[in-house]
Amino acid sequence: MTKITCWLYCFLGFVGLCRAQEVQWASKLQGFSSEYIKESTGKEYRAVQVLGYPNSIPPFGETACAWSPYNADSNVEEWIKVGFDSPQKARQIVIVENFNQGCITKVFAYDAAGKEVSVLDNGMPVLSDVGRVLSLNMPDTTFVVSSIKVVLNPIRVKGYNQIDAIGLNTSSKPFELKINVYKDAPKEIIKENLGVGVNSKAQEVAPVISPDGKTIFFTRGKFEKNIGGAENQDVWFSTRQGELWGEAQNMGSPINNADNNAIVSISPDGKTLYLMNVYRPDGTMTFGLSKSTRSKSGWNAPVECKIEDIYNLDKRNNTEFALSPKGNVLVMSVKRQDTNGDRDLYVSFLKSDGTWSKPLNMGSVINTADVESAPFIATDNKTLYFTSYGHAGYGGGDIFITRRLDESWTKWSQPENLGPAINTPQWDGFLSIPASGDYAYVSSMQNSMGGEDIFRFKVYSAIRPEPVAMISGSVLDADTKKPVTTEVVTNLMKDNSNVSKVEYDPETGEYKILLPVQESYRLSAVKDGFFPLDEIVDLSKDKRYRDIKRNILLVPIKEGKKITLNTVVFEQSKFELVPQSLPDLDRIAEMMNKYTNMEILVEGHTDNQGDFNLNMELSDNRVKEVKKYLMGKGIAEPRIQIKGWGSTKPVASNEIEETRKRNRRVEFTILKV
Repeated sequence: MTKITCWLYCFLGFVGLCRAQEVQWASKLQGFSSEYIKESTGKEYRAVQVLGYPNSIPPFGETACAWSPYNADSNVEEWIKVGFDSPQKARQIVIVENFNQGCITKVFAYDAAGKEVSVLDNGMPVLSDVGRVLSLNMPDTTFVVSSIKVVLNPIRVKGYNQIDAIGLNTSSKPFELKINVYKDAPKEIIKENLGVGVNSKAQEVAPVISPDGKTIFFTRGKFEKNIGGAENQDVWFSTRQGELWGEAQNMGSPINNADNNAIVSISPDGKTLYLMNVYRPDGTMTFGLSKSTRSKSGWNAPVECKIEDIYNLDKRNNTEFALSPKGNVLVMSVKRQDTNGDRDLYVSFLKSDGTWSKPLNMGSVINTADVESAPFIATDNKTLYFTSYGHAGYGGGDIFITRRLDESWTKWSQPENLGPAINTPQWDGFLSIPASGDYAYVSSMQNSMGGEDIFRFKVYSAIRPEPVAMISGSVLDADTKKPVTTEVVTNLMKDNSNVSKVEYDPETGEYKILLPVQESYRLSAVKDGFFPLDEIVDLSKDKRYRDIKRNILLVPIKEGKKITLNTVVFEQSKFELVPQSLPDLDRIAEMMNKYTNMEILVEGHTDNQGDFNLNMELSDNRVKEVKKYLMGKGIAEPRIQIKGWGSTKPVASNEIEETRKRNRRVEFTILKV
């Protein structure tokens, strides 16, 4: 056999898992001699871990995301054989030996017909390094490689041996192993410690910033003034006072008790807190999730969020939860029967009865054989941040970003590391970003006052969530201007599909809704005895965060009330109704079907552009079209009177288009209830 010249390349420098290089990684497991089985569940150390991109980087080390043969320090030969999606010619075979390198003795390449070529026969020297990237030259670069078999002898190196990945390199240059860092990640980011108002010599972790960015909630441990003492954690909060944070306050009872307490999420309006564990009446806690709502008198006792088939195989009961901005999707870090490894991210959906569906694994693009934890769903409802030990990173758990690709919540973009300016050699996680997307809040031990502290940094544009607008305000009686307890409904203007529903209670503050920009919305309130005056929020031209105050008026249903329907519009110079007009007309029909004796007058108006007589005719035709539509909804013809006024009754100046459009309107007056 011709002697094969081998090159060994071990790279200690790295920046970010480079996928631009011409390496195809193994995607099929064709056979193996044995595998280390840690537990009956999970895929830690299993043979399948050799597939796909490398999970580890120099200086390497033991990981659950690599293949370990069952035998350690044995003279029994071990082997693994892998295949590739696209058989191809290769210049080099790349093998990532991430732990106890030096046991590989033979490597074979095979074509689709099973023809074998020896790539390595006599092994490689055992070096002092923990791991290495082994690059072996193919003896025949015209050979089309379909599969690779790697043989090793465990006795060559003491302890368990691991192989992370096997690939085909079409380049003559050695493969350089790097972390998959998000594009345009800055080399330096200033992390601001939130200061003594928030941080102490104790442990401050798991920050949850309110969507409006004005209040930060967090979990404090190892602190003697906690209700449960230094051995247990409590929930604390601080409010922003200008650029500084005020002195943190303990949330007190019923949020905190003598057990471990922690916050995981907050609703967009700041009126609902989601908390770790289920609060039992006797003051003890059990695994699960609870929520507390704010009333006039303060925070109510936490109640259980019931999740179907919820269980946790982690005896330490470690888990985290994150709620979507819409409040209907729950992401959790938990260990279950179908978990890839220690803990995976799962998704659960809110059901019509108020309970949550059985947790669904979010897939192998996100989840590895190691721990995925600390999830956070951004206000765009698409961007997910989480901490992983399994994806290649800089320390003991790094923060990654991924974006949702469809409505299943199981298809995601390839996770990308936030970079060395954010991730440290220690554990990093619990990232939280307000609706503005300007700052991110994280827990970190680096440069802390004691244990973990809470820091913030400016979010660079590449990892910023898609922009949203925060709409807030009150619902008022149009006559008295007093607040009315009701439900606020948001619909897309283009198709009238429902976007969100929130409860408005004047006793607990204004309503708050998060809406994606570059769309137009209709806001209305629903209350018996009132007719809503819709508020149109046009965000179609916005590309940045906006904070908009908008009150919604409710008109009491009584005789003599005149209501202007700003959303009942027509094609230019035509009398055909456009689709966005129909919801308000449907609402009128619904009201008249409920109040069976109600009679109304519908009046049409135009601006003063064009011929006077044509405008009169146009306004008359338009109200006739409205009447025709209402009759089609079952309203008797005698109950609807109509009148077209043309341009004779303007309510604004006709000098400019901005005010002129207010004159193009439809009004209805309640003649009889």
